[in-house]
Amino acid sequence: MVRSEELNQCFEKLMMTGDISKKMGRAAITEWKDIPMELLLRIVSLVDDHRTIIMASQVCIGWREAISLGLTHLCLSWCKNNMSNLVISLAPKLQNLQSLVLRQDKPQLEDIAVETIARHCHDLQDLDLSKSFKLTDRSLYALAHGCPNLVKLNISGCTSFSDHGIEYLTGFCRKLKILNLCGCVGAATDLALQAIGRNCNQLQSLNLGWCENVGDVGVMSLAYGCPDLRTLDLCGCVCITDDSVIALANRCPHLTSLGLYYCKNITDRAMYSLVHSQGKKKKPPTSMKGEEGLKSLNISQCTALTPSAVQALCDCFPALHTCSGRHSLVMSGCLNLTSVHCACAVQAHRNLPYIPHHHAH
Repeated sequence: MVRSEELNQCFEKLMMTGDISKKMGRAAITEWKDIPMELLLRIVSLVDDHRTIIMASQVCIGWREAISLGLTHLCLSWCKNNMSNLVISLAPKLQNLQSLVLRQDKPQLEDIAVETIARHCHDLQDLDLSKSFKLTDRSLYALAHGCPNLVKLNISGCTSFSDHGIEYLTGFCRKLKILNLCGCVGAATDLALQAIGRNCNQLQSLNLGWCENVGDVGVMSLAYGCPDLRTLDLCGCVCITDDSVIALANRCPHLTSLGLYYCKNITDRAMYSLVHSQGKKKKPPTSMKGEEGLKSLNISQCTALTPSAVQALCDCFPALHTCSGRHSLVMSGCLNLTSVHCACAVQAHRNLPYIPHHHAH
């Protein structure tokens, strides 16, 4: 019998609910194989550490079948060596998999592993391949054909992907809502963003942090093609100008989070465009109040901005805070913006007790 503390705890939990005793009647359970498949599936859903189930599946046919039928979410980030081999051996058994995390501390994953995933896991919706430095466009081509239902994809730090790979992927994976391309310098270009804007009109969140090849053409294509965009990180995209922010302000009414750290070409025009776009919006119903408008903005190192423009922005969006503990308007490195404060910071200052100055005689 497979010995695992976590498996036994889950088994005991089900025993306490009476599920097992109802299913098994008076039959004695001496091996895991004695447990009906329905209950093995329940145990699979309760186990947090997937290493336990994977080890059990190596010695028990019942567990192998349970994994194949019941495992929908899997994290293999704990695998420090030979992750590709593990994925290649597991993927054919995981035909109902919906979420897979393959984040690595050191690059292990190779294209053949992703190709195996794409060949067998057609229901996959959420895939994390971050820091997979060894992967090439072969992986993106495979995912395009094998996993068209992807909704969330994290390929941050995958430096070997190209913009043509992203263009091809988005031509098939049109359901993407969350995409992380942070640090993908070669993949995140205007060509790639034009393809995303053309193909992924359900996109809600995009991370383009430190993708220095991103320009206004790409961001404007996003703004026009992805009207439901809510979160966009452009930190370190040094080529963009006010035109990008103006397009976002005019075309993305649901935008709540915008990162512009180190975008030194951004000026007051961009800030006022955000203010004016808010003024054009219809007032949301009472039930929706507080859900619309910017809630997070990073303009650190945007040294061309002036206090009047940023204060106007802060006054327009009440969810932008400069007060202690609630910094949702981040202005680090902008020494000329120290006078900008949110409403509650001003109120807190007013509430400070008055301490008279004593003059020495």
